[in-house]
Amino acid sequence: MHGRIRADDLFFNEVLLDVETLNQKATKAELDISKISYHAFGHLRKDYCLLRSGGALGRGCGPIVITREKLSMDELTSKKIAIPGMLTTASLLLQLYYISECLDPPDFIVLPFDQIMDCVAQGRADAGLIIHESRFTYPSYGLQQAIDLGNWWEKETNLPIPLGGIIARRSLGIELITHIETSIRQSIEYAFQNRSEPETYIKNHSQELSNEVIRQHIELYVNNFSLDIGDEGERAVREFLRRAELAGILPESEEDIFI
Repeated sequence: MHGRIRADDLFFNEVLLDVETLNQKATKAELDISKISYHAFGHLRKDYCLLRSGGALGRGCGPIVITREKLSMDELTSKKIAIPGMLTTASLLLQLYYISECLDPPDFIVLPFDQIMDCVAQGRADAGLIIHESRFTYPSYGLQQAIDLGNWWEKETNLPIPLGGIIARRSLGIELITHIETSIRQSIEYAFQNRSEPETYIKNHSQELSNEVIRQHIELYVNNFSLDIGDEGERAVREFLRRAELAGILPESEEDIFI
């Protein structure tokens, strides 16, 4: 987008939206390339493939359920939980947790991710499912953790948690998709080597203005899996989709996740 990486004849129109809005746009096939929640990708495998670069996977970085009062997950079964979108990885992970524990799921309230902590702090929801930089700031709202679903996933599978990736429309063809994937990887490599350059751009579009929180966010979510998903990351994605299919949350698909 900023001319640091030579992409030859490729030109991109930038669409800056929260991930759930991007999920919904992808379900309508409005985008050629998009950041996507792995939950949403599970519904889109016929028309879209996953790129090996640009994703968010890792350990210690999963979604967290937060509450005002000390409540266990068992106690939340009849309560209202604010979630950042029905197609987010976080919502699917929460559903998998309740299924594995043989518990009835709570009632969901769908909100933009950056409104969830206020909603819980004001008592409009009994709990909230938070993602992104919220994991660093929720204590300042007087909230506490009920469960870290990323930790739960890691203990269950011994795999990193697959949060989101970048997908491309299969109709673009393997040559163009490979070119796009290479450009994205080179862009991330450039950012790793020139960490101060993206700072102004990031701050202009961040929900959180604290330099420390932004730094923590980047260090946690942008890692070697972002450069290339690798064998371990691929196993994590396939296991995530497999469990969702077995639970009846995602349809089975004969399409491979890659092109």
